[in-house]
Amino acid sequence: MASPEAAASRPDSTRTGPGRVLIAVYAIFALSASARAGVQIATKFSHAPVAYLLSAFAAVIYILATVTLAVGSPAARRIAVLSCSVEFVGVLAVGTWSVADPATFPDATVWSGYGSGYGFVPLVLPVLGLLWLRRWYRRPGTRHGLRSSSSAQLSAEPKPDLAQPVDPERGRVDRD
Repeated sequence: MASPEAAASRPDSTRTGPGRVLIAVYAIFALSASARAGVQIATKFSHAPVAYLLSAFAAVIYILATVTLAVGSPAARRIAVLSCSVEFVGVLAVGTWSVADPATFPDATVWSGYGSGYGFVPLVLPVLGLLWLRRWYRRPGTRHGLRSSSSAQLSAEPKPDLAQPVDPERGRVDRD
């Protein structure tokens, strides 16, 4: 069980504070990427199939991130970490691919050019999502990544010398 001090340092849900804004941005990207991919696949799939399928994949990732951030349960947070990680790798991979081989991307995707068509928000969004989710993965007994004063005091106590012989009745025996 987390200490009251650690529990007070973080909100109870991913839906509070900055999490609300994060969920809203993910929802906007889920909607826009889904609509864009749907229209592109339905109307001109043969023109740039790789780009349009990657747009659809990005839409699925944005939907998954939106839902799991909104749910906020421990299992949902683990899935959100996975989806934000896949999103970040996807933005980097597709961004690099689209710069290295522009012929494969005659039409832009959400992630092509590292999200340049969307103001580079797709590049920054998964980083913000992972930082937000990190709040729920801190070690127990810590606050803001630092040990609490009682933990620091415990770690400052001298450690016993395990090389010294031990007498069962008297404890450690000095060799001198």
